[in-house]
Amino acid sequence: MKHLFLTISAAVMLASCAASNYSVKKGGNQVALEGSSWVLAEQVSTEQPTLVVEAGKITGNTGCNNYFSNNVAIDAKAGTFAASEVGSTRKACMNMSVETGFLNMLQQANRYVVNGESLELYKDNLLLLKFNKK
Repeated sequence: MKHLFLTISAAVMLASCAASNYSVKKGGNQVALEGSSWVLAEQVSTEQPTLVVEAGKITGNTGCNNYFSNNVAIDAKAGTFAASEVGSTRKACMNMSVETGFLNMLQQANRYVVNGESLELYKDNLLLLKFNKK
């Protein structure tokens, strides 16, 4: 289980390094996220983590537990994304480190880029999570 989390972390870091070799994607003037649903682009568990964005809140599934936050600030003009005070249900899961890593990265994100059917969440210029439109 520890190896799976390390593999996921390494894949995310490699993807962000590969993206930065070409150009840094800007966060400004993005598509509004309100009313959108996304699924994590990488298979990290038997159930794919999801992200649903509504007015001032997010919900979704980590691959095991449901999560939620009513403390979300998203600005499409600036391309900023901030989610804090994320809570979740408390089912015991096979691989809690994947869930913990997902929720930590979600809360660290401070900007986003929508590129066609994909949503990328960044901490500054580091790609943290990539989702596909659901």
